[in-house]
Amino acid sequence: MTTTITQRQVTDLTQRAAAVGATLAEHAARHDTDGTFVTEAYQALRDAGLLKAGVPVELGGDGATIAELTGLQRELAHHCGSAALASAMHQHVVAFTAWRYRRNLPGAEATLRRVAEEGIVLVSTGGGDYTHPRGEAVKVDGGYRVSGRKRFASQSGHGTVMATMFTYDDPEQGRRVLNVAVPLASAGVTVADNWDTLGMRGTASNDIVLEDVFVPDERVLANRPYGVVDPPLQVISEIAFPIISGVYLGVAEAAFEAAVAAAAPRADNVLVQRQAGLMRHRLRVASWALDAVLATVGDDPTPSHETYLAVMSAKAEVAQAGVEVCDLAMEVAGGAAFFKGSVIERCYRDIRAARFHPLTIDDTLVETGRHTLGVPGLLH
Repeated sequence: MTTTITQRQVTDLTQRAAAVGATLAEHAARHDTDGTFVTEAYQALRDAGLLKAGVPVELGGDGATIAELTGLQRELAHHCGSAALASAMHQHVVAFTAWRYRRNLPGAEATLRRVAEEGIVLVSTGGGDYTHPRGEAVKVDGGYRVSGRKRFASQSGHGTVMATMFTYDDPEQGRRVLNVAVPLASAGVTVADNWDTLGMRGTASNDIVLEDVFVPDERVLANRPYGVVDPPLQVISEIAFPIISGVYLGVAEAAFEAAVAAAAPRADNVLVQRQAGLMRHRLRVASWALDAVLATVGDDPTPSHETYLAVMSAKAEVAQAGVEVCDLAMEVAGGAAFFKGSVIERCYRDIRAARFHPLTIDDTLVETGRHTLGVPGLLH
């Protein structure tokens, strides 16, 4: 794929995202206040074909790359952080499923066709599970029985299938992690009503409770070591976290734009000038970091300690810059930004969620240091 074609497709996706932006923005404040799911946004995304953007062209989608999906979600975040973050969780599962499809792995094509043809929404529990999943799997005839409580499951009440993980005590291999696909309509699956948070309130990231749910062998997508970032998890992270980071960069950019507009009457104030310059500086560097790591990851990533750590470093840079920019935006805009209903106030709260995705900023520094010094850590 040439650079020219790639750029044209990025522009097309971001333009389509901008076109539905007004719908997202119209309902964002209400869903934030009520803590309800961004229903209208999802309908607009579905109508625009954006929820199937990552599905390969031959299966009915746009064949969007990781970089293209990152740009798409970044644009959506300018209008509604919750809609962008929730749909990013669907997008990165679709993108990883496309990665599996390119390797002829079982179940991938069928799932992607359902995304394109039926409009199903995929839910991920990776943010709460990651290297140490919540819940246990027990081997039974034909598959496993799984039980546990999954946290931070965005769009949990509106998804069709969840990609999730459970620990399994294998009699021969010891403690393992099973990556499995579970339809949310399965017997024993319940979505809680407990998403009452500081920010990203429209994502409806309610807990999902599984009680003795049967998972057939064919829905076990991976059997991995427990407690480490092994090659499959490296690839998942290399795909997911640039897309997620794009959301938070978009949130910070929205706060910056609103602050600049609010500061226009005080543009001759040297302190305002410095704050505006600092915000733009931090956004520019964060954008460079994200662009650079997208180039490193490429369109079809392979497991790599260095690439994984680069992704985590870029995510940390976006998170730190995003929080600082949203703080500065609140100062620059002044008292009006302190009121509920202000775009800056909502961005100020939404951006805090950036720090909760694994790895945390401190964990990223520790793992980078361990890898640099040759000390064992999460990467094996």
